[in-house]
Amino acid sequence: MPAASSRTTAVSAVVTAALAAGLLTGAATASASASPSADGQVRIHDIQGATRISPLTGRQVSGVAGIVTGVRTYGSKGFWFQDPEPDADPATSEGIFVFTSSAPTVAVGDAVTVSGTVTEYVPGGAASGNQSLTQISRPTVAVVSSGNTLPAPVTISERSVPSRYGPAGDPAAGGSINALPLAPSRYALDHYESLEGMNVRIGTSRVVGATDPYAELWVTVKPHENASRRGGTVYGSYTAQNTGRLQIQSLVPLAEQPFPTADVGDVLSGTTEGPLDFNQYGGYTLTARTLGTVTGKGLARETTRKQRGGELAVATYNVENLDPTDPQEKFDALAAAVVDNLASPDIVALEEIQDDNGAKDDGTVSADRTVKMFTDAIVAAGGPAYQWRSIDPEDKKDGGEPGGNIRQVFLFDPERVSFTDRAGGDATTATDVVRQQGRAALTLSPGRIDPANAAWTNSRKPLVGEFVFRGRTVFVVANHFASKGGDESIVSQHQPPARSSEVQRHAQAEVVNTFVKKLLSVRKNADVLVVGDINDFEFSGTTKALTAGGVLYPAVKSLPRQERYSYVYQGNTQVLDQILTSPSIDDFHYDSVHINAEFADQNSDHDPQVLRFRP
Repeated sequence: MPAASSRTTAVSAVVTAALAAGLLTGAATASASASPSADGQVRIHDIQGATRISPLTGRQVSGVAGIVTGVRTYGSKGFWFQDPEPDADPATSEGIFVFTSSAPTVAVGDAVTVSGTVTEYVPGGAASGNQSLTQISRPTVAVVSSGNTLPAPVTISERSVPSRYGPAGDPAAGGSINALPLAPSRYALDHYESLEGMNVRIGTSRVVGATDPYAELWVTVKPHENASRRGGTVYGSYTAQNTGRLQIQSLVPLAEQPFPTADVGDVLSGTTEGPLDFNQYGGYTLTARTLGTVTGKGLARETTRKQRGGELAVATYNVENLDPTDPQEKFDALAAAVVDNLASPDIVALEEIQDDNGAKDDGTVSADRTVKMFTDAIVAAGGPAYQWRSIDPEDKKDGGEPGGNIRQVFLFDPERVSFTDRAGGDATTATDVVRQQGRAALTLSPGRIDPANAAWTNSRKPLVGEFVFRGRTVFVVANHFASKGGDESIVSQHQPPARSSEVQRHAQAEVVNTFVKKLLSVRKNADVLVVGDINDFEFSGTTKALTAGGVLYPAVKSLPRQERYSYVYQGNTQVLDQILTSPSIDDFHYDSVHINAEFADQNSDHDPQVLRFRP
């Protein structure tokens, strides 16, 4: 913790005087029930301890002294206070959160004494695997004086945050790091934990996660750490967690001060200062009492080039639960993106097309109206009159928003490409591969791949279609694999965190891989594209299962590492959407078209992908 020279004489005097005058009552009780400092009084650093779990959890403490550094009147209501007289141990935090349940009556700068129960609150619940927040609950608070100078903030910077992310979890404790002694100079997670509840600051920092609907954004204090070409920070492996990322929220109610709108690459200028919190949706968060100013850098939405005459352009785009209850403006914006930013691809595989009344749960499964509204909007935007093919799912069998019945849909430009219809495809009947006139063909087109397989339980089934471009058959498999729901966060108490959702995606990838192998066994040089929202990274086990046997190649790997992403999550730019190619498609141009994920104003949370090649 900061040396004694960083505190102000005035604040120290307030606490010292209070102790001398007996205003911080209950020292004898605290001494009997806790491990106090040398002066017999339980201090905040005694409560925080040198591990993630307080040595005083579940015990009563009395007369704990400090200065209020932040007050939160919304959400989890309470306040932070900090001891202006730190100990010499860098592992023990000098600040802590007091959970009041109702709006607190203290103010920043108050010198207070707090009595209550030490608890470890796990945001998201124990099943989430999250680390816990040490706090004082059911408090009794006494204000000793007001208007005191705050403890000087600890600066979080590129130099202060270690490059190693976190320690390996203890195998004897199920991989948990909770009981391990903190090493704040060695690991980034330990560094942040040693500052939990304390007054911290950052200087001018680059935004790596755009402002979201919940009034929060992400910055990095390490401007060179895995930087993307457009200002983000790339998540390129399970060991590249990007230690400089920090979530920013404001303690000022939105009614009093609107939260700034920022895109990736913008800069949060000046000083941002306040207590360091830990929450369910991002982990360590600077809850700003003083918020810097966003300086815009004018990040532009990308536009891909038009396909040339002999090129087939195939795209995939997750349109985020599109249905007729959405405003026409959303349809128009998505349509304009297809026409202008994606240059009207020949084939577009859409994910998250909902049924004709969206989330209303009344048994409706048809999406004819949804798709017509979208294709009409594309024509109105100056694009082609796309035709479309899909298969309606069984009601509530494919996951997603309850009642929405999301599915994949093929759009295709009939002026450029034709679709080979082979009747009989439905939600439960599997398509197969046959040899026809010396070529591979589908028994059903459009068709679903092995829809009865347990891998697709409560998840979208792959849609496969047979297209013809300039006399050459091209098979396209549109996917939307199972989500990452249930996975532990990268700030989990378990290191490495458990990724339970991978099990289903690995099984799904194996099913698709088997189908592609069957196509290639019938025609070795068949042109096959596996596209969609794979919900997993290009380096993941899911991608390895898809590509097993060399039957597919993740085309995003043809891009430079700093350009491989389609999604931004908690300040990490990462790959979720992919197009994979069969060996015959060995000369192509791939583009991840960044129009959504980096921006506060989004029409979808995913960036579309486009691949162009000559069949």
